[in-house]
Amino acid sequence: MALPKLKTPEYKLLVPSTQEEISYRPFLVKEQKILMIAHESDDEKSIADALSKLVSECTFGSIDASKSPMFDVEYIFLQIRAKSVGSEVKLNITCPDDGETQVEVNVNIEDINVQRSVEHKEVIDLTDDIKIKFRYPRLSDHQGFPPNIGDFERMTRLVNICVESVQSGEETINYVDMTSEDIDDFIDSFTGDQLIQVLKFFETMPKVRHVVNVVNPVTKVKGEVLLEGIESFLE
Repeated sequence: MALPKLKTPEYKLLVPSTQEEISYRPFLVKEQKILMIAHESDDEKSIADALSKLVSECTFGSIDASKSPMFDVEYIFLQIRAKSVGSEVKLNITCPDDGETQVEVNVNIEDINVQRSVEHKEVIDLTDDIKIKFRYPRLSDHQGFPPNIGDFERMTRLVNICVESVQSGEETINYVDMTSEDIDDFIDSFTGDQLIQVLKFFETMPKVRHVVNVVNPVTKVKGEVLLEGIESFLE
């Protein structure tokens, strides 16, 4: 006799980047196993691949996690997790006043949102007639970087990957018409001020963020800790 098929509940959410409403379901035990194995391997690519597959399958294919902005994938995954194993997660937070005392706090995942900065601009004016437009980073963009890469080199590589187009006067040059070497040479020609403008795109872009209030049990000092990125909520 065949075993009965279990019905999986469906929920709705708004995709942060588009405000499109999509359906999603909790992840199943077989998918949770894949995610746990990847997490335990501590391999960045395995974790990203498992996360991408889970988000795509649990949104019934409406989200291609390999091509979606990272903040979309992170937010959607957290919503899926909340419906799968519970909305509360316990985190060990380091108190900011002494930088060493840790306290355990409960965070409700459903309170976590994608936050946008009013200073954020998608198109950067490098000069009066040269503009550069970026796309948002994806999970796959962070794969393949050497493990010992420095922060500055990591950021310049990300700038290279995320260029969408460069406008010079009336001419628009799209990413598909550029080589990685061309973009590197273009970035190397930036002045310090122009590089700061470009990096501000990444600093102010939408991100999964949440502020946690803590009280240091040793010093009794109250403080705020900003949690940013999905890794902050997966302890």
